[in-house]
Amino acid sequence: MRSNPSGGLWKAVSITALLSTLLLLFGFGYSVKDMLWPQQGTYVGEDLSAKPPERSKLGQSKEILITAIGDSLTKGTGDATGEGYVKQLIPLLKEKFNIPVRLNNNLALNGMRADQLANNLGKEKGIRYSLSQANLIVFTIGGNDLFQIATGQSASEATGELNMEKLKKELPVGLARLERVIKELNEINPNAQIVYVGMYNPFYDLKGLREGSLEVQKWNQQAYEMIYNYPNMTMVPTFDLFEKSTERYLSSDHFHPNNEGYAQIAARIVQSLE
Repeated sequence: MRSNPSGGLWKAVSITALLSTLLLLFGFGYSVKDMLWPQQGTYVGEDLSAKPPERSKLGQSKEILITAIGDSLTKGTGDATGEGYVKQLIPLLKEKFNIPVRLNNNLALNGMRADQLANNLGKEKGIRYSLSQANLIVFTIGGNDLFQIATGQSASEATGELNMEKLKKELPVGLARLERVIKELNEINPNAQIVYVGMYNPFYDLKGLREGSLEVQKWNQQAYEMIYNYPNMTMVPTFDLFEKSTERYLSSDHFHPNNEGYAQIAARIVQSLE
């Protein structure tokens, strides 16, 4: 009896079709199972508990990722170009370390006091996450605290005179707030390089207000003593930049730096980093 080749062909095609159908059904069932009964490890969004990058010198990093936080000085108020010192850091850091530099976030707010910043650092998950992902954190804080202590008003709204005696008496109040900020930052990201920009007296050239420089220097000295306890933190002085160059480096509000003033701050920050 002669064999029927067409019959064998149809048998092979039938078996192949059956196997393909079974494979398709298996894949569909597996997908449905994942949708109805998801297992651990399914993506649920940003992991706010993610560990910060390990501590290393910035020059040894693959990339510098900056998060900035604090008051109007970090926001860049007074700079008509909108750069402030934060954006001016980027090209300077690229030139120094020859690695990519990105600004992760600038979270600074006008009028921010140290007690407000400490509270935000303690409870705002978005702020904490942004800081935890950076390997360079820069911040300014304290000017609004001192202004509020001396006048009873915020720096942006003050119309009264500065009370130097009250400022001297209550300076420790502002410093206690600063200490909370420093501790919170270290708790959030102990591996990042953290730079605190010291304060200056914008009224050095005004009669009767030059004395405020003495209190600013006390603030800076005690701020340095706090920061000294954390190997990953640095304090950058700025008081000498502005005391003899207010017309050159301050904006028209006679409080915030102009673009050139911020450029001087940025240059000092870069000089302090390794």
